[in-house]
Amino acid sequence: MIDDRPLPDTQVEHDTTFWEAAAEGRLLVQECGSCGHRQLYPGPVCRACHAEAPGWIDAEGTGEVHSYTEIRRATEHRAFEPAIPYVVASVELPEGPRMLTNVVGCDVEDVEVGMPVVVEFEPLGEGVAIPVFRPR
Repeated sequence: MIDDRPLPDTQVEHDTTFWEAAAEGRLLVQECGSCGHRQLYPGPVCRACHAEAPGWIDAEGTGEVHSYTEIRRATEHRAFEPAIPYVVASVELPEGPRMLTNVVGCDVEDVEVGMPVVVEFEPLGEGVAIPVFRPR
C-alpha cells in the first residue's frame, strides 16, 4: 500500500538493520551480548548495562496485547483519517520487549488485553514495511 502516511527514518544508524529485516518480512529484537537484555526499539547501547552495539535476533513474530487504545479521530496528520477507527497497542513479545504497533484484521471492539496476536508487515512503499499485528 502506497499512501501519504509519514515514513519512518530507515537511515538512522542503529535502526537500519531493523528496517531492512522488516522490508523482508522479519521482526528483529536487539539482544545484548554482554548481559542478554533484549530490547525494542533499537538503540546504540544496551538499556540495561550500557554495553555498545547490541546484536540482533529474529523474533517469533507472536505476542499478546498488553494494553491498547482506540483512535477515533485524526489529529495532526490527516493521512491516518481513512483508517479511523484503528487500534494502537503495546504488544508484549515472548522475547521480552513490548512494542507499540497497530492491531489490524479485526473490529476495534474485538481487541482486548491478553489477545494473542501475530505479526505481519504492511508495505508503505519505497522499500519500507512496518510491523503490525493481527489476531491469531
